[in-house]
Amino acid sequence: MTTTNLLEKDPQPCRVIGVLDDGAASLSATALALLRRADLVIGGTRTLALLEDDIAPQAVRRDLTGCLSSVPGWIAEARAADQACVVLATGDPLCHGIASYLASRLCIQALEVMPNVSTLQLACARLGLAWQDARIVSVHAKDAGEWAVGAAPAHGLYALAQAVRQHDRLAVLTSPDNTPARIARLLVAEGLGDDFQISVAERLCTPDERVWADMAPAAAAAQDFADPNVVLLVRTRQRPDAVRFGLPDAAYHQRQPDKGLITKQEVRAVSLARMQLRAASRVWDIGAGSGSVGLEAARLCPQGHVWAMEKNEGDVEIARRNVRDFGVSNHTLVHGKAPEGLDAWPDPDAVFIGGSGGELAELIVLCLKRLRPGGWLVMNFVTLENLAAATQALQAAGAAWDVLQLQAARSKPILHMHRMAAENPVWIVCAQAGSASATAPAAAVEEGA
Repeated sequence: MTTTNLLEKDPQPCRVIGVLDDGAASLSATALALLRRADLVIGGTRTLALLEDDIAPQAVRRDLTGCLSSVPGWIAEARAADQACVVLATGDPLCHGIASYLASRLCIQALEVMPNVSTLQLACARLGLAWQDARIVSVHAKDAGEWAVGAAPAHGLYALAQAVRQHDRLAVLTSPDNTPARIARLLVAEGLGDDFQISVAERLCTPDERVWADMAPAAAAAQDFADPNVVLLVRTRQRPDAVRFGLPDAAYHQRQPDKGLITKQEVRAVSLARMQLRAASRVWDIGAGSGSVGLEAARLCPQGHVWAMEKNEGDVEIARRNVRDFGVSNHTLVHGKAPEGLDAWPDPDAVFIGGSGGELAELIVLCLKRLRPGGWLVMNFVTLENLAAATQALQAAGAAWDVLQLQAARSKPILHMHRMAAENPVWIVCAQAGSASATAPAAAVEEGA
């Protein structure tokens, strides 16, 4: 038996009407009639001014600029007083617009959304660019300044920095702070200046509309564009199909002439597997060395982020070269000695410790305390003393833990034959907070792996 749920309609909903910059000309006859007989009209400063002649003289006008959190209350009061209410929004109110915000705070029946053409859709139409496969990104966030390589997720351009790595066409809703020029500078900073063309549509649906097509990011980075505007990014160079996991050691820059401070391929693979990473995992990489574990974790967690720390300045520079060559934007590398600075990092889903700088016991206690539920602490050791210190600290903390000794041997030529050359043994110590059984296979079964 099939049951169909019909959405009940409210006889007097608040109408959320999409508007373009040609004002009343962009509205349907129905939307315009509803606006003209509204008792309360809510909108931004510019939108209210644009439609002033079509708002009834006796209607109450409320400017939502800087007062977004008050809007649901205004609507509720108007509905309780049986007043006709209209909210003016830009373009499609359900595409990075106010409608979804209102729907999450009022019952959906309290709203009737009357969408208009999105400004992104208009920009694509001006350029004849199909947009069904474009990734839509809004950078209409609090100003966090210019993009810096390695910036954390709180930055207003972070979502865009990740999206340009993963998509070939992007449609970007800009803001007065996060301008087309700033977006172009992000591309240049990330080494993508030759990989994209940028188009900018200014002041759409106004007499001074202008569209700048197929610009090089380096040129757009120094240009001023009229506000409001939207940006279209089109990749011109094929996106690399990068290996995510198990890269050979030779793929990384390492300390010369004696290569070192890199977690070897076999140990790296097992350590990453034991970290039980997910697409959005937040990862700490302490004692990053050349950065190999953290960089592969960043590729395995495209919606997550890796915070890495290394105390040796020379190794930090090597790790930075690897970050640049890997082309990841979800990786923050810090020159420092843990545990200093860890309090500024968000609680992790997984922690890898490749080097402790002599603060091992303190680090273990801190990491177990900070791990999110179900999170894993994975550590590599090559000395008996550090292994003993780690297991003692874990025992004292009441953690669930296990130790794996891994000793790989690699084939090497000898005359016309091959022999096996043993690598040094490595102990992989894995732990979780609490006393539950710490076994990776059981965790995998629980996730349906």
